Amino acid sequence: MPIKKSAKKYMRVTDRKTLRNKVVKGTFRNAIKETKENVAAGKVKEAQELLKRAIKALDKAAQKKVIKKNTAARKKSRLNAAVKKLALKK
Repeated sequence: MPIKKSAKKYMRVTDRKTLRNKVVKGTFRNAIKETKENVAAGKVKEAQELLKRAIKALDKAAQKKVIKKNTAARKKSRLNAAVKKLALKK
């Protein structure tokens, strides 16, 4: 446990930031998971709608620096490719 007052404050700040980051991460992870599930099930329309939501969540996470910009771009690219492949197949 910290002894100094500034260290105690920093611990509280870290807890707040960690909680915010968990919420943001959970949002984009759920969106990605739902999109992948719909792609696997072959539901084109639902997958395209969920792709928009996933992209929005990834952009917000990158903007808040929860994940890096290139990580968000890579995840968006792979999701988009999967949805596009499904749409072309149907």
